[in-house]
Amino acid sequence: NRVASELQAARGELLGAMLAEGGKLFTESDPEVSEAIDFCRFYAEAARFFYELTGVKASAAGVAVVVSPWNFPLAIPCGGVAAALAAGNTVILKPASDTVLIAYELCMAFWRAGVPKTALQFAPCSGGTVGQRLVTHDGVDVVVLTGGTSTAAEMLAAKPTMNLLAETGGKNATIVTALSDRDQAIKNVLHSAFTHSGQKCSATSLLVLESEVYHDAKFRAALCDAVESLRIGSAWDLSTKIGPLIRPPRGALETGLKELEPGEEWSVMPRFNVGDNPNLVSPGVKWGVQRGNFTHMTELFGPVLGVMEARDLDDAIELVNATGYGLTSGLESLDDREHERWRERVRAGNLYINRPTTGAIVLRQPFGGMGKSSVGPGIKAGGPNYVVPLMKFEAKQESNMEGERGRGGEGEKSELVKSPTLARDTRWHSDLNDLKRALEDGAAGGQPNADIEVVRVLKAIASYADWARTEFHPAHDHFRLLGEDNFRRYLPVEPLRIRIHPDDSLSEIFCRAAAARAVNCRAIVSSPSTPNLAVAAAVELLDQITDSWAGAIEFIEEDDEALAAAIRTGQVARIRYAAPVRVTESIRAAAADALQYVADTPVSHHGRIELLWYVREQSVAQVYHRYGNLGIRADEVRDEPL
Repeated sequence: NRVASELQAARGELLGAMLAEGGKLFTESDPEVSEAIDFCRFYAEAARFFYELTGVKASAAGVAVVVSPWNFPLAIPCGGVAAALAAGNTVILKPASDTVLIAYELCMAFWRAGVPKTALQFAPCSGGTVGQRLVTHDGVDVVVLTGGTSTAAEMLAAKPTMNLLAETGGKNATIVTALSDRDQAIKNVLHSAFTHSGQKCSATSLLVLESEVYHDAKFRAALCDAVESLRIGSAWDLSTKIGPLIRPPRGALETGLKELEPGEEWSVMPRFNVGDNPNLVSPGVKWGVQRGNFTHMTELFGPVLGVMEARDLDDAIELVNATGYGLTSGLESLDDREHERWRERVRAGNLYINRPTTGAIVLRQPFGGMGKSSVGPGIKAGGPNYVVPLMKFEAKQESNMEGERGRGGEGEKSELVKSPTLARDTRWHSDLNDLKRALEDGAAGGQPNADIEVVRVLKAIASYADWARTEFHPAHDHFRLLGEDNFRRYLPVEPLRIRIHPDDSLSEIFCRAAAARAVNCRAIVSSPSTPNLAVAAAVELLDQITDSWAGAIEFIEEDDEALAAAIRTGQVARIRYAAPVRVTESIRAAAADALQYVADTPVSHHGRIELLWYVREQSVAQVYHRYGNLGIRADEVRDEPL
């Protein structure tokens, strides 16, 4: 909290550093200072919540290395450092080489606030040499990365056992349907695509137009006129709308700005060396981008917008999902039915309806992606769970977790979203009750330490059911802004492999199955061909007493070679082990190759912790007013947040 106050006092100096070193306009850098302040205050509270959570004992992961980018040179490193420190870790900040001064000013604020230099160390260095040595060092317990997907892949290739929490690249798209407000769509796309010269991981890079809009000459002319009206110039000029790139275009960006493929044409041709500055490039709009071509599939980190035609909304969603990325995604439509269909089918971590796809705010729209846009557990920055992977948890044996949520639980504040597409079915509850009754009736008799193991599973089932009902099934809108919904929700990871190991206990086997069922996650229990007899008996028992779960749980036998092949071919969305020492080198290597997360923390009997490994987080933000008109929701009471 004192760091937040220091950042507040240093706002002017920080704005100047971001302008001088990063070329950021004041309109871009000022909100970044506010975000950094929010991160400090929010993560302090988030860490306090988990340290005070009833039923578990929290501790720090150890040493955290934060590897930050140049495009958000203050807020992103501040978020990583603040979360890691609040969780109790010592931290080494390795800033982007282009923005070392800004990161140094950030560290100065932490040090002035009383954080010792032994707890926060500043290590500017080359990423390819010293930086690689740093992140792969055995003394490092967790690495927090914001950078390219290729960077994350290189890190994991160098050390497959790395505990990597990474927000990676994005190929973000906005879909505009025939049922949209087209003028509003142009305004939102302009902001999404070209603020900070398109150098945002959340920037709209693809504009997918339904055929009627694509062939609307007035829409095309208005869009191009709006793009051409943007003033390009120095970041020191307050009238500038498009400032300089961090460096002259090269690689994929240079190709995207200079070359056309068959079927493409320039609706707005980019201009280079504006004002004899090689870093100044005017925005370009490339019309007629074809399915599967370079502009469709490649992340272009700069001021170029590719425009594609789609037959209808379903076709547009397929074009968006085909990129494999899943950071942000936008929809411009005034039709509730289209909102629902798009929301349930598009694969991205942050969804935006009738508003820009950039500018996520702490807790209002926790930020993070899916697919190639996320490596690790996928827990969102600026959300209440972000500190969890930076901590370790063990059970307090004396605690009875049944029915307990601890300080700050949201059970009495949460509600199911009224839209049936955001609610979850509740068959899981009766299924968990059936499992509970079977164990109470002595189904586990004959297992080693059966009485103790059954008690652990029963307590876990009660905790999982409680937290699923209050935290993981509802969608949470913490602000209830007039005219805008901002829901934070959880989606089950599917298909999930629960990997059995000869050292697994009955409770470790049963708890993972119960956790998956609690959040409606379809699970495959994967056993080695030759487990020990007790483990084989436990798995067989689980198979018998979960017969009513039908397709929600499946049992297979496979060796590590078969499991590794399934991981590499995309048949596994996540693997849940009961302990890190039980993950073999071949599985680590396969997961690293596929950028797949292995959830290997010890199985927790506390639902607030364990259920996180079976879900992905998603933020859904929707502007529901139109030019201030609230429509059918005009009489809705927007009272205290739910």
